[in-house]
Amino acid sequence: MRDEILSAAARRNLFLSPEALEIIDSNGYSLDFVNTLLNSLSNNAMFVTKQDVIDFLNGDKGLFEPEKIIKPRVKRNTDLEIMDGSDITGNSTCTGTIEDFTNYFRSRFSQLKRIIERRRDFESPHPIRKVKNIGRELNIIGMVFDKKVTKNGHIILTVEDEDSSIPVLIGKDSDIFAEGEKIVQDEVIGIHGQAATKGDLFIARQIYHPDIPADHRWVPSDTGSSVAFLSDIHIGSKEFLRGSWEKMIAFLKAHSDDQQINYIIMPGDVVDGIGAYPGQEADLEIDDIYDQYHALSEYIKEIPDDIRLVLHPGNHDACRLAEPQPALNEIYTKSFDSNVAMVGNPINMKIEGRIVTSYHGKSIDDWISGVRELTYENPLLVMKYMAERRHLAPMYGQRNALAPEKKDYLVMDNVPDIFVSGHVHGAGTMEYHGVRMINASTWQSQTDYQKMHNFNPDPGIMPIVNLGTGKMVLKNFAKD
Repeated sequence: MRDEILSAAARRNLFLSPEALEIIDSNGYSLDFVNTLLNSLSNNAMFVTKQDVIDFLNGDKGLFEPEKIIKPRVKRNTDLEIMDGSDITGNSTCTGTIEDFTNYFRSRFSQLKRIIERRRDFESPHPIRKVKNIGRELNIIGMVFDKKVTKNGHIILTVEDEDSSIPVLIGKDSDIFAEGEKIVQDEVIGIHGQAATKGDLFIARQIYHPDIPADHRWVPSDTGSSVAFLSDIHIGSKEFLRGSWEKMIAFLKAHSDDQQINYIIMPGDVVDGIGAYPGQEADLEIDDIYDQYHALSEYIKEIPDDIRLVLHPGNHDACRLAEPQPALNEIYTKSFDSNVAMVGNPINMKIEGRIVTSYHGKSIDDWISGVRELTYENPLLVMKYMAERRHLAPMYGQRNALAPEKKDYLVMDNVPDIFVSGHVHGAGTMEYHGVRMINASTWQSQTDYQKMHNFNPDPGIMPIVNLGTGKMVLKNFAKD
């Protein structure tokens, strides 16, 4: 009967919220009555909510059965704050001037230089201008301005600090050549090596990334709370997995208390958007961006309202593409409930003492095109690269647009306890130096565009992390 209801609604261009569908389906009405109900509702709006159905049924005496009595929910005591200085929303100042670019890269360099200087195994770096012609081994810190491979197979980097630059040689027979192949443009690195006696060549012996400290650990706490992640929902797509979503909602209603799921983070691409890729209009069920966000708000209202929600944009959302991205404008979010916090991308949060870094992950495209060993099949390895570089998107001028803000918001200045991304529709977890890393799945099945590009999603999965123990679970709602 459920499929017949959905088909009848689709013929009338109606969009049923999950609870509206549940009321109609669970009361066992005849198809004739369902058609009468939908005909009446189609005169009012494109979206049919639970309240719309209740109002109609209350107008037909004896047809509506009262809702089932639900036991009182456990009162949740939540503790979530957005960390100061991590949200670009309301703080964007860039206009694209030369001064903006200068300040942006200086901010990146100074932040990452400080992190490298804190490494116990990297002592007393010298300014680049003081190492030329010095003829001995020492340490320098620089941003990679350029990277080339010579005709003989050697790697030549041009690295620069605040006031000078120097060519750095990584020989093809060097012990660090494989590491040199992984270096990307615009990252900041420490280098131990030999300065030439004549000329300004610097021969690299060892590369040091800012990295997560090797002794960083997850320290268990006595909280029983958990945080869940719902990424790349793609409301508006014909491939939105409504059935899997409804299973997830039913799970939250039945088990969010006993599993203490008190927080849900949504790391971008919450709607499918408009014009995000060639031919997208053929894949859309909802072709108006405002209607997509309204539909999303109705779906989110099905989540128990005492769960704290945090939502930030991705590249499909109605927001500037250049990162960092500010929070969604209220013209799109006015239908959302107050328990949804709208924030920028990326964002750092502190949840019951745990630092959570959430980033949509558009730069994954650039990482994969820039480093040979990285692939879409293993986004967690890309995230490990980000953590090692302590930067989410170092490469400027590639596919992922970056805005030259006064501060580089994509530096991972704080060591997170949990690091989550989306974008590539994969699902997985790994631990790196005590950091719980998550790629947070999708709620969209494979589109024709994805099929054409051999892009295979891993959908319908909700990652959950226990904030006390750090245990990570992938809850699969795509299975029958």
